[in-house]
Amino acid sequence: MSHDLPLTAALDEETARAELYGVIAELFYQPLRTALLAQLRLAPTEAPEAGGFLEEPWRQLVGVARTMDDASIALEYDTLFGGVGKPAVYLYASHYLSGFLNEKPLARLRHDLSTLGLGRDDTTMFDTEDHVSYVMEVMRFLVAGEDVSVSNLTQQAKFFADHVQTWLPALCDAIQAHPQARFYAALAALTRTFISIETQGFDLMP
Repeated sequence: MSHDLPLTAALDEETARAELYGVIAELFYQPLRTALLAQLRLAPTEAPEAGGFLEEPWRQLVGVARTMDDASIALEYDTLFGGVGKPAVYLYASHYLSGFLNEKPLARLRHDLSTLGLGRDDTTMFDTEDHVSYVMEVMRFLVAGEDVSVSNLTQQAKFFADHVQTWLPALCDAIQAHPQARFYAALAALTRTFISIETQGFDLMP
């Protein structure tokens, strides 16, 4: 994964959705890129149209990034998601859906990914496919991919309902409840709002 922030208001809605999925995926995946954090600190915080639901959580995330240095954000990541043994906060869907890692939710996800012609490249990603970053990256692909037989609204809605909406709010709850979460609490707030907006959008589909 390697994404740049959408630093212009000229993006169309679908491109903006894909970019935000990609940026959230990148920010939840370690190691964080210094260049991405630098871009985040310089990102505009005003939406093209006033009153957008994402404007305030985006402003909060950028604001926190500006008050923290790279080392502090990396330390927070390790505190929440790293360490030897059980992390303070799990980033894997199976934990929230079944209470255990590498369980049936992961098997179902792998089946659905295979149906879409997707799979994990174990030479570049060592986490299982139910890691939040992998799931968000799949959504980015389903929004922005060039093969319309796979990357289309129907596939987006199905994958979102089965593998995003079912557990991302619980992950956000866990992050925001941690007393040492600052940057990632802000990221969780943005993620929660984005997921809520996406849920409403898919619910309006005929």
